[in-house]
Amino acid sequence: MARYAVLVAPSANRVYTQSAPELTAAELAVFSERALGGRLEPAEVVELGGRPYLSFEVEDGRLAAEELRVLANLSSAYAIFEIVEGGLLRPLGEPPLDRFDDDLITIQKYAGKTNENFTQLLLNVTALATSWADQLLTRRFVVLDPVAGRGTTLNQALMYGWDAIGIELDGKDVEAYSAFLKTWLKNKRIKHTTEMAPLRREGKRIGRRFDARIGDVRDQPQHLSLFEADTTQTRGLLKGNSVDLVVADLPYGVVHGSRSAKGLARGPLELLEEALPGWLSLLRPGGALGVSWNTHVAPREDALDLLEEHGLEAVDYEGFEHRVDQAINRDILVARKV
Repeated sequence: MARYAVLVAPSANRVYTQSAPELTAAELAVFSERALGGRLEPAEVVELGGRPYLSFEVEDGRLAAEELRVLANLSSAYAIFEIVEGGLLRPLGEPPLDRFDDDLITIQKYAGKTNENFTQLLLNVTALATSWADQLLTRRFVVLDPVAGRGTTLNQALMYGWDAIGIELDGKDVEAYSAFLKTWLKNKRIKHTTEMAPLRREGKRIGRRFDARIGDVRDQPQHLSLFEADTTQTRGLLKGNSVDLVVADLPYGVVHGSRSAKGLARGPLELLEEALPGWLSLLRPGGALGVSWNTHVAPREDALDLLEEHGLEAVDYEGFEHRVDQAINRDILVARKV
C-alpha cells in the first residue's frame, strides 16, 4: 500500500478556497474512475502544518510516472507528495499538461470572471467523461465554450495544448479577449497569426470572427476561433461533429442574464432549451457536455431532465455543489453524447 497527499492550492477567492478541498476530492474520484482504473481509495481532507491536504491510498502499489502526470492536472493541486516512513512527505515532480506560463489564465481581472480553478475543474471532468478519457495526456481535444465571455475556458484549453472555439454575443467581450490574447502572445514572443473578420450568414453580416493560430506552422499549431454571435444560432457556424467537448458556465440569473431569441432570460434552462440542439449538432459521438449553473434558479433535476430529453447520457458525478455567494449555489452536470 502506498499513501499520497495533495497540497490544495489557495485561491484569490476566499469562499472558493474554503470549498476547494472537498471539490478537489470529488475531482480526484473522477480522475481515479475514468483515467486511473479506479486505483485510488477515496480521499479525505487532512490538515498538515496548518494547510489543507487531500490524503489517499493506493492499495495495489505505487503510482507510475504516467499516472502522476495525469494527477498533476488536478485543478487545485499545488503539489503532490508520497507519504513515506515516519510520515514524511516526498515531493513528486511529474509535469502537468501546461504548455504556457500560468499568467495566460490569471492575468485577466474583470467583474464576473469565473474562478480559474473551477474553470479547470469543469474542463477536466468533462474531458474525463468522453470516450477518450484514457487519452487525456495525448489527444488534442477540441473545446467549444458557447457562452465564452472573455475567454477563461478558451485560455485553459490553450494552456493544455488543445484547440478552442468560443461563441459570445457581446462584441465588447470579443474585442477585449482578442486584444488580450494578441498582446499576451506578442509579449511572450510566441509565434502566431491573428485575424478579425466579418461573420456572414446567407450574405448578411451577423457579427465578427476572431481567429488565432498559435505556434510554428511546421509543428501543428494550435487553433482558436471566437465568434461574435448568438449562441442559440450555432448551427451553420461550424461543421457538425467537429468538437470533443462543450463546456459552459451558464449565466447565474442574478446580475447577468442570458440573451436568447426571446429576449433576456434570467435562468439557464431557457437558454439551454433554445441552444442545446445547435451545440449538440457540433459535438462528436463519444464527446461530452459539461455545464455549471446556479441551483437557486434551476433545480438539478430540471437541468438533468432537459439534457436527457435531448438524447444525452448523464454521467453520475457527485460532490461538486458549492456556495459561491449568498445568491449563488453552483453545481455541475456532465453528460455524454452516445
